[in-house]
Amino acid sequence: MIEETGDEFEAGRIATIAGGHAVHDTFTAFLPPLLPRFIETLTLSNTAAGMLSAFIQLPSLLQAFIGHLADRTALRWIVVAAPGVTATAMSLLGWAPGYPVLALLLLVAGVSVAAFHATAPVAIGFLSGRRLGRGMGYWMVGGELGRTLGPLVVVSALAVMSLRSMAFLALAGIATSVVLHVRLRDVPLRSRGDSEPIHWRTAVQAMRGVMLVLAALVALRSMMMMAATLFMPVFLTEEGSNLWVAGAALSIVEAAGVVGAFAGGWISDRVGRRAVLVFSHVAAPISLGLFMVADGWVRIALLPIVGLTLLAIQPVLLALVQEQFPDSRALANGVYLSINFAIRSIAAVAYGAVGDAFGLSTAMLIGAIAMFAGLPLIWLLPRDQGAQSLVSP
Repeated sequence: MIEETGDEFEAGRIATIAGGHAVHDTFTAFLPPLLPRFIETLTLSNTAAGMLSAFIQLPSLLQAFIGHLADRTALRWIVVAAPGVTATAMSLLGWAPGYPVLALLLLVAGVSVAAFHATAPVAIGFLSGRRLGRGMGYWMVGGELGRTLGPLVVVSALAVMSLRSMAFLALAGIATSVVLHVRLRDVPLRSRGDSEPIHWRTAVQAMRGVMLVLAALVALRSMMMMAATLFMPVFLTEEGSNLWVAGAALSIVEAAGVVGAFAGGWISDRVGRRAVLVFSHVAAPISLGLFMVADGWVRIALLPIVGLTLLAIQPVLLALVQEQFPDSRALANGVYLSINFAIRSIAAVAYGAVGDAFGLSTAMLIGAIAMFAGLPLIWLLPRDQGAQSLVSP
């Protein structure tokens, strides 16, 4: 990993890693637009097609283990290699002769994704000095941009080339890895200097209290995340909107989320982590509630507020995790991301079940109320370090 370099915010290198995140996540967003092609060419059932998504997501459960290794070993090479590996695996999907090879390529990509997300945010954290929230904002912006551009890139590519010719796109990921290597080659590779590494059981035990609170916060926020992102197009089409409007609404939420992710981390460095969390846990549910009762252009105008306030939280939580466990940053980051993945996977199913039983409007209302319910938990988090770190001598 990367040794902390001091209080200086190394914007150039941080932007490089965030750019690598954007390229990396562009390739991970290839699968959904490609699913119809695979269903047709491989004669897959919807269940088999759905399982393909699991192959790329399940390795995320390894993030805690990868983070533990990153705290004990020099693993900067993961940050450098992951964009190239992920891009190659995803670009070769068109060459898969059958389902097993397709699943294997997605599994390789999934392991690369898990390794990159367990280590790269920690690299940014070390390079951010005291402005950890700002650094996490850069990181989140990269990911949001990648997830936004990915479907556009793959659809545009397939308009002018065959599925197999798409392998050419891997060069972008490989070039990104080369750039990361050049930009980070002279950065120290030790994550904790010469001190003795902490045993993982000791580190996890120290994290238990904070992680339980974070898990509860993620769980209470996850239903609203499903409402604002995954099920937003479905809700709008059921309300009578056409598919174009429903898709555009989701794009508005995601675009506003890019701004929110950057602003949330930056502002938390100045006013404190808790202040941003409290604001988001109040403003996001209120904006979603107003969205539900509004109509026409007022409803559309509320969408950016929903996306901005809801997605401003993630960089703040990432910064908080690294601040609280400076000697086990990668392990703590991996544990948090594993928890986040597991809870969001369950929430997607739960939200759909509530929507089937009581309607999506009821599910959306429950999501807003649940996020409000998370407010008291914020005060159970450790005392703020965000704003203090910028004013201390």
